[in-house]
Amino acid sequence: MVSKDQSIGGVIFIVCAIVGIFYVVTLFYPQWLGVFGLSTDADSLFSIRFWIIAVPVLIAFIAIMGIGAWIGWTMATTPPPKPIEELTSEVEEKKEEAPEPPRAEEEKKPERKRKEEK
Repeated sequence: MVSKDQSIGGVIFIVCAIVGIFYVVTLFYPQWLGVFGLSTDADSLFSIRFWIIAVPVLIAFIAIMGIGAWIGWTMATTPPPKPIEELTSEVEEKKEEAPEPPRAEEEKKPERKRKEEK
């Protein structure tokens, strides 16, 4: 039985494979678009090749600019961290307030001594 994630992954794989094949075939052999009734004269083929390159470049450019804008927005809206001096003083204050629990090593040491004494 296939899980929902696996089926979504399969659909994504198939769509990406079809789009990739369409892109490569149209880039190197744009005449095949004549099957759909599109003109296959030299000017049309140049126009098709231009757009088959321009659209993915535009999408990639917008995606990169979107990621950059998201990083900038995150940096602009995130409050600055506390200085290290404040953090270390808070940690020291917490240590002074709470007693330290006994360590596991210290508890095992007396048992070893007892074994050695016997």
